[in-house]
Amino acid sequence: MRHDKAFQLIELARRMAASAEGLTLDDMAREMQVARRTAERMRDAVLSLFPTAEEVFDPPHKRWRIRSGLSAFEQAPTATEMLELAKASQALRASGEPARAAALDSLERKLKSAMRSTALNRMAPDLEALVRAETIAVQAGPRPTADEAMLTAIRAAVLAQAPLGFTYSRPNAEPRRRVVAPCGLMFGRANYLVAADRETGRVQTFRLDRMSAVERQDGFAPPPEDFDLAAFAGQSFGIYQDQVEDVVLRVAPGEKAAEARGWRWHPTQSLEDQPDGSVLVRFRASGMRELAWHLFTWGDQITILAPDRLKTVMAEEIAAANRALGTA
Repeated sequence: MRHDKAFQLIELARRMAASAEGLTLDDMAREMQVARRTAERMRDAVLSLFPTAEEVFDPPHKRWRIRSGLSAFEQAPTATEMLELAKASQALRASGEPARAAALDSLERKLKSAMRSTALNRMAPDLEALVRAETIAVQAGPRPTADEAMLTAIRAAVLAQAPLGFTYSRPNAEPRRRVVAPCGLMFGRANYLVAADRETGRVQTFRLDRMSAVERQDGFAPPPEDFDLAAFAGQSFGIYQDQVEDVVLRVAPGEKAAEARGWRWHPTQSLEDQPDGSVLVRFRASGMRELAWHLFTWGDQITILAPDRLKTVMAEEIAAANRALGTA
């Protein structure tokens, strides 16, 4: 058996061991990116190689899992995997997220402590060299903050579908005590709690750095039945949620048009090449102010075709910039 086939079987075994409920044949085919018939042969090979693998009947499906897990030899991480874990921790710490970085540091220690000393000694020089050779470029922007106690309280409420209470402070407004149905967390340039009003069901966002006295409350407060956090986050160009609109931008011909073709604007984006070499970028999103801020980085190479509200917001931002420069 070729090395790549052996690697695929071990990878499938890892995925079967990592799934509490087990994998169906369709799951295996999708995750391993193979045809169903190939997935069947791979499953049979894993079952013969790993005697602890078991079949679980979950009507109308059959699932397979390795309940006892795999050995340290089969699970030993590579230097590249450990490097990416270290970089993720470094990036969180550099952006002002020590609590989340500490969780990754703890995971790294657990992985290393589970490795055989020979494998750890063999990997250490390569890992040290790679860590020195790569770093994270920290961009200017707000420093998102979320202390460990706050994240723990929010996550506990999410898991229990319990009400979450906190004091919320907005600029130029009196602090207000809120009790909401927590839906999840969004991490980015700023960190947000996504929560629903318990009476109206309206979903909104709350900046974690403006929250205090966060605590899980007694009771039951599930998110709206049809709520999807990923879909909610995908509505906005950035984080801020408001009216969703159809956006159409024209990127001028030349270097910026080529750059725009490889740019990830939004999950709903479509790109249209024009006869003159320009590119039309279309997507549907909210957050026109955040989009306007981003468009400043493209200079005069982008023309806003729609919506009119984005044009208005851009004009307001330009006027504010002129006032700051004393040129208004």
